[in-house]
Amino acid sequence: MIANVYGLDNCDTCRKARNWLGRFGVEHAFVDYRAQRVPPETLKDWAAQLGGWDKLINRASTTWRQLPEARKSPATDPEWTLLLKEHPALVKRPVLVTEDGTVSVGFTDNGFKLRLGMKK
Repeated sequence: MIANVYGLDNCDTCRKARNWLGRFGVEHAFVDYRAQRVPPETLKDWAAQLGGWDKLINRASTTWRQLPEARKSPATDPEWTLLLKEHPALVKRPVLVTEDGTVSVGFTDNGFKLRLGMKK
C-alpha cells in the first residue's frame, strides 16, 4: 500500500507516524505542508471527507490560541483555506492519505493498524 503523510518535519507525532510506517513496511512519502503548501481544493476535500473543517483543525494548538478572535470563525470554504494558507500548523497532524484517496488525521498504533487493514 502506498500512502502520503502530510505534516510538519519537526512534529514529534509526525515522526512517530513515519517511523511506524517504516517499521511495518508501508511504502509512503512525507510532505511537509509548511514547505509544500496543500492546494485549497485538496484542503476542502480533506475537510469534506473528515466531516467538516472542525475535524481538520487543531483548536488546541498554540497557533489557534494566538489567533485574533475574529479569525477563529471562518464562515466559508475560501475563508478556511486562506486561514490554512497563512497558518498551515493549524491542520491536525499527521494527515494520512492512502492511494484510494481516503483521508484520516492523527496517529495511534491501533488507529494506523485499523486504517491500513492490519491485525492488532
